[in-house]
Parts: sequence; C-alpha cells; structure tokens
Amino acid sequence: MSDVTTSDGTPPSSGAPPLSSGLNAQLSGMMFLQYAIWGSWLPILYPFLMGHRGFSLDQTGTILAAGAVGAIVGPFVAGQIADRYFHTERFLAISHLLGAVVVWFLASTAEYQTFLILSLLYGVIYAPTLALTNSLAFHHLPDRDRDFGRIRVWGTIGWIAVGIGVGHYLGGLAIPEGSTAEAVQNAGRATAFQLSAILGVVMAVYCLFLPKTPPSASSAAKNASFEALGEVKRQPLLTLFLLAVPISMIHQFYFVHTSQFLTQLQNRVSEAEGFANSINKILGVGGGGLMTIGQMTEILVLAMMPLLTRKFSRKALLAIGILAYAGRMAIFAHSESMLPILFGVGLHGLCFGCFIFVAFMVVDEETTADVRASAQNLFNLVIVGIGIIVGSWFATSVVGSYATVDGVTDYTKLFSVPLYMSLACLAGLLLFYRRGSEQAVAVRGGAA
Repeated sequence: MSDVTTSDGTPPSSGAPPLSSGLNAQLSGMMFLQYAIWGSWLPILYPFLMGHRGFSLDQTGTILAAGAVGAIVGPFVAGQIADRYFHTERFLAISHLLGAVVVWFLASTAEYQTFLILSLLYGVIYAPTLALTNSLAFHHLPDRDRDFGRIRVWGTIGWIAVGIGVGHYLGGLAIPEGSTAEAVQNAGRATAFQLSAILGVVMAVYCLFLPKTPPSASSAAKNASFEALGEVKRQPLLTLFLLAVPISMIHQFYFVHTSQFLTQLQNRVSEAEGFANSINKILGVGGGGLMTIGQMTEILVLAMMPLLTRKFSRKALLAIGILAYAGRMAIFAHSESMLPILFGVGLHGLCFGCFIFVAFMVVDEETTADVRASAQNLFNLVIVGIGIIVGSWFATSVVGSYATVDGVTDYTKLFSVPLYMSLACLAGLLLFYRRGSEQAVAVRGGAA
C-alpha cells in the first residue's frame, strides 16, 4: 500500500484489495481482548487505591506512574524484538500470560510497597503489547485508512463490555448495616483485577492463533529503536511527539479523577434526578460504567474514520481531538448536572479518535517499514509512558493536593488546569505542525 498523501495531508484511495472476513475476525478478537484486559480495572483504580486500600495521594500517584514505566522500557525491548528477532504474535502470547499472573495478585495486595512493585512489573509486561497489537494489525491490513478503524473499534467494545459488567457487579453488592455504598463498591473493585487476569490467559492462548508476523529480514544487525528515533526528528513527527506529553497528562486527569467524580455525582443525584437513576440501572455504578459512554462515542468516531480521513487533513483531525479535551474539562469544571457531564464523558470519543488514534496512524505512515513496530512503541512511550508518569504525579500530588481541602475536592479548580493545558496544546499544534518533506513522503511511498 502506498503511503503517499495528497497536498493537504489526506490519503488518496489506494485501490487495495478488500479485508478478508477471516482476518477481520482474527484482528477484531485480538483488539477486543487487548482492551478488555486493561478496561477491567484502569477506570476504577484511583478510587480502589484511595477509598479501599487507604493509600495517600502521593502513594496513589506513584503507583499510577509506576504502571507507565513499561512504556519506557517497551520501545527498547519489545520493539527491537518484534522488529528484529521474534514473531510479534508469540511475544504477545508470552507477555499476556505473565501479565495475567501479576494482575491476579494485585487484587489481594494491601501493602503499599508490594502493590507498587507489582504495578511496576505489570506495566513493563503489558504496556508494550498496546503498540504491538497496533503494529501487528498494520502489518496485515490491506488499507490502513480504510480497515484499521473497523478493527480497532473492537478494542473499544471490549472496554465497554467489561466496564458495564463490573458496574453491574458493584451495583449488585449487598450493603451491610453501618457501611456505605461507596465503601462497599471500593472494596468490590478488587474483582476487576481477577477478571483482567482471566482475560489475560484467554488472550495468551488466542495470540498463538493470530497471523504469523515475523521480524523484518532487513538490517537485522541494527537497533530498530535507534533507527526509529532518527526518523522522529522529522516533521510532523517531532511536533506530534512533543505535543503528546502534555496531551497524555491531560488524558491522565480523566482516568485518575473521573471515576471518583462520577461516583460522587451518582450517589448525590440518583434520587433527585430520575434520568440519572435510569442511567445507573443501565450502566451500573462505581463510575466505570458511566465512563463507558466515552467508549460508545469512540465507536462512532472510529466507524466514521474512513470518511474523516478522506475529508480532513491529519492536522485538522488532531485539532478537533484537542478541542474535545478542552471541552470535556470545561464541562467537568463548571457543571454539576448529570446530563451535561455525561456529554463531557461522551467527548472522549473525539479525544481518543481524533488525536490518539490519528496520531498512531501518522506515526505508521511517516516511518519506514522496518522500524514501524519500534516507532509505534516510541509513541507509546510518550502516550502511555512519559505522559502518564508525569501526568499521574501532576494530577495527584500537585493539582490534586492543590484542589483538595480536608478530603473534599474542588473539581472546578481541579479540571480547570487541564482545560488551559488543552488550549495551549491547540495553539502549539496550529503553529508548529506541518507535513513531512516531499522527499520523505516519496521514500515512505516505496515502503509497504
């Protein structure tokens, strides 16, 4: 498939053959399991650590950051192995089996140091698999722009399925006399880690039946990660990678604080607003169920991606994604009613689809074939590594402490910070992002 783009940055029709139903099913199942494993516990981690384990803001921020360290290690280990030495599907199988063992123990670990070490270990094992599933899919798809959205959307469906399942499980827990619904839900979130472990074992077996994805036969003696680093110095990748750090920090505000924010909202308004009570019955409680609304809109955005990538330049789509980040944080900061807040949750579809999803596409099409897995892992380093490490500390120890007095969080103060960060990122994109040189485009056009 040609990687040449038109003058405004939009790809032309490639005339590629259709995606076969068998390959479609294989890759869709891979994405479903990949994100169901993560979606089981990530949205509810913050209230589990703070509300049930009783960890401090600093300890919670450190644990959240530790889980992102794997994205730092990943580019220099997983990318090199997958690009040079080892079949990608086999590496995924081993990683998910080991990850399942580690995440199982997180459910019952109450001591801070042990939880921190296990989180660090799990991040090292799991984080590289996010980029490698993308890389495997890109390797086999006939047409990236046309086909990847319909494949990746199944990861979103997996996230929604487990989120709603966990929400209904928490909603069905009995509340003993003298306890509160929030305390019972916080304790019940331990089951989410066990569910993730079971899904991890299933994924490990499933990966053995994925299409064979051997390492590149060329330049086997070279380090793929360092080659990919050299390509990142070009535009538009340089601007994209630099913007990805603050965007990932903004993204982390959502995943750190939204579950608790929504849980308190649900408990406060469920009796007063009949609409809110109905939503709770459909999606469950504990925040994670409501957050799946964002994944539902993500499905719509990804389904529209083949059309959007033909109609809009990459820069325009990235700008829409950043605007959605700003809009969501503005709503969270200044609204106390369920309906507009749910609309803010729904903006997640544009945040993810138009920035993160499109960014991974840009990374793939702006790098040469034999370093693409490493380039994907390098961008994963920024999105799921550096940005989350810095963002976790910033969202908890810095802004969380600033916005919390006597255990009560001022969400207007809290969410105003990522709001203004989003607007600054938009300005940076508009000023500095430009497509690659014609020479670089021509070189990439010769790579499959």
